[in-house]
Amino acid sequence: MASSARSGMILFVGIALLAAALVIHLILLDPGVWTWIPLIAGLALTAYGAYAIRTELAELLRLRRGEIALYTVGVIGILVALGWLSTRFPVRYDMTTHGMYSLSDATIKMLDRLEQPVRITFFHDPMMRETVELYELMAARTPKISVQFFDPMANPAQARMMGVQFPGTAVMESGGRRLQVNGPTETDIANGILRVSRASTQRICFLDGHGEPDPFSIESHDHTEGDAGHSHGLGGKFVVHERHGMAKARNSLESMNYSVEKVALSQTSVSLDKCAVLVVAGPQNPLLPPEAEAVRKYIEGGGNALFMLDPFVTTGLEPIVRSLGIVLDDDMVIDDASHFWSDPSAPAVTDYNRHQITRELPLSFFPGARSLSPTPQRVPNTYVMPLANTSKRSYGETTRDRAEFTAGKDMEGPLTIMAVVSRRLDVHDIGDDSAPKEGEDGSRRRSRIVVVGDSDFATNSFFHIMGNGKLFLNAINYLAAQENLIGIEPRTFDMPRVNLTNRQMKGTFFLSVILIPALLALIGTIVWWRQR
Repeated sequence: MASSARSGMILFVGIALLAAALVIHLILLDPGVWTWIPLIAGLALTAYGAYAIRTELAELLRLRRGEIALYTVGVIGILVALGWLSTRFPVRYDMTTHGMYSLSDATIKMLDRLEQPVRITFFHDPMMRETVELYELMAARTPKISVQFFDPMANPAQARMMGVQFPGTAVMESGGRRLQVNGPTETDIANGILRVSRASTQRICFLDGHGEPDPFSIESHDHTEGDAGHSHGLGGKFVVHERHGMAKARNSLESMNYSVEKVALSQTSVSLDKCAVLVVAGPQNPLLPPEAEAVRKYIEGGGNALFMLDPFVTTGLEPIVRSLGIVLDDDMVIDDASHFWSDPSAPAVTDYNRHQITRELPLSFFPGARSLSPTPQRVPNTYVMPLANTSKRSYGETTRDRAEFTAGKDMEGPLTIMAVVSRRLDVHDIGDDSAPKEGEDGSRRRSRIVVVGDSDFATNSFFHIMGNGKLFLNAINYLAAQENLIGIEPRTFDMPRVNLTNRQMKGTFFLSVILIPALLALIGTIVWWRQR
């Protein structure tokens, strides 16, 4: 009996030595004397102990106990095999509601539209597994992305050669250009890929000096109704110290490889020649005649512009917009059928005219918008296309202190609140030698202009809600002739919320508060009557 106990102890020590050899090998990753000694000793002791107690082991494996042991070994073997297969053939399934562990649709579209291959070298430590997975997902999405992973502590020479000092740094290379990205988020990585794969950066110029929203301001307001809130509709009071911000729009543009700057045309040294797109976002004071003349020359010279002009504000740009075939109506759109929440002066649009700007666009709304009308006479070489229209029950209120339709004075809906202008011009008719030309044979070129009867929809307060931000970015990408970026919007992390139009709110109220309780009451009454 004592001999059997001693042999069992030897068997146990042999198995422990085998386990120790395995652990040492996993730590050192290099077979050496400290791995071979416990391995050989463990094999010898295990073999001797198993042979010494072979009778007891045979008795243990007989009948039911043997079946249980074999079943246990089989289950362990299956689990080991599944674990090995999962490392060789990994499968991901994101079960989160918002796809937190998957690439966003915008990133997928950007990767699918890549024109240049991008080689990425990412230096990381073991704690950056989530960022490593992001790079792996992007590399698996398209063959134009190749990724190498290094630990700067284990590969200091490689890190030194590429100028990397800290973990979490990615070196991206494409077309002879090199860029370092230090951000761990999907937006940072996608932004870096987009920037390094594109040869040039286009400049987006925001007009400044007339009370426009500041693209470098993060200010936003709570737009609750009533005197306690900040109103954009009829009867709203102007608060001098308040100024909307457009930092969300600017950050999104910079994430798409645009450079953003403010331009004050009152300064004589400022020129619009290098602006790919001029954004005039809701000036609250009229432009001076020299400033308006600079904008006119920019448009006539083939420049692209986004005019977002609020109702009941004279900007001095009315003649310029009229020369493009659009009349800025002096009214505010009231839409009783389709509006955002319970504010009829914030028309909501769900059905757009087909255009690249409105491709796959969800609901958007315009807090306080003026209507746009065509000029009585068509402007030569100019094509105007409405993009967003209000419902048939809308009208253009010309009185500033009340919302009541007056026949013969207020225009009936549907009304246009956003339009795009394609202007073709002959370079010989420009009259400016500095204007860019496409040929010496009188060839023609095109200028693109988008006119919106509201600027608030793109400010920080509303940019992230529904399709407002996507509409603004699509317009910029179209004006900058970057149609391959249309539909790409950087991922935001705002709290999820449900936004409904007035019609949807009424339908939800009727369904949940009236119809369903009424059906339950009817069914209960029928059951009670039959039982009675």
